[in-house]
Amino acid sequence: MTNQIESQFAKLKLHGMSKTWTAIKETRKNQSLSLSEGLELLLQAEELERDNRRFKRLETNAAFRYKASLEQLKLDKTRGLDQMMLTSLAAGEYITKGEAVLITGATGCGKSYLASALGHQACVLGFKAAYFNTQKLMLKTKMARLEGTVMKFFDKLAKTDLLIIDDFGLTHLEQQQRIDFMEMIEDRHGKKSTIIVSQLPVSSWYDIIGEETIADAILDRLVHSSYRIELKGESLRKKM
Repeated sequence: MTNQIESQFAKLKLHGMSKTWTAIKETRKNQSLSLSEGLELLLQAEELERDNRRFKRLETNAAFRYKASLEQLKLDKTRGLDQMMLTSLAAGEYITKGEAVLITGATGCGKSYLASALGHQACVLGFKAAYFNTQKLMLKTKMARLEGTVMKFFDKLAKTDLLIIDDFGLTHLEQQQRIDFMEMIEDRHGKKSTIIVSQLPVSSWYDIIGEETIADAILDRLVHSSYRIELKGESLRKKM
């Protein structure tokens, strides 16, 4: 009977149940648990197993720059990290509302790490996330246009719950890049959340985008309903 049960677990791919069933047998708890108690343990184990697999899949697909979590952050108000804001962001409501998070600060102050940590938390909550360096995102968009798949790529980005765009503003946007960036922001406005990470203050983004009408449209959609985090202090890399 035991072998038959294990065979059914394997056949139905109930890996969480299978591991817990083995543990129950090894500890001989199966002799003291009632049917409902045993079933509850098995179901909880299967739910946890599936949640863990989903998280790992979401995290792998997101391709974050760093393996980071909010719990690992060193909270310090002098660096611009506010406990109340991070607690609010950790709950993920900004993602369901389609709100933006704008992270700025000097090189090495932890911007990308913070963005990765927020992305990690999004995956924990079950949201789909994607992480891109700005130049690589623009290059990928250009390649998709050459291959005739740009609309499919835009559609995929539009359906991503949290899009993280890092290193924004290192170079000025070209005309087609401005249009593409506008398309991405427009598709997500009020529907999906976007995190933008930049060394430059938000006040300088207008010049980086470059064209007045497009810059106005992009910043209007990003700035007014966004969370703003300005990290301060010297480079953390110097302390490593």
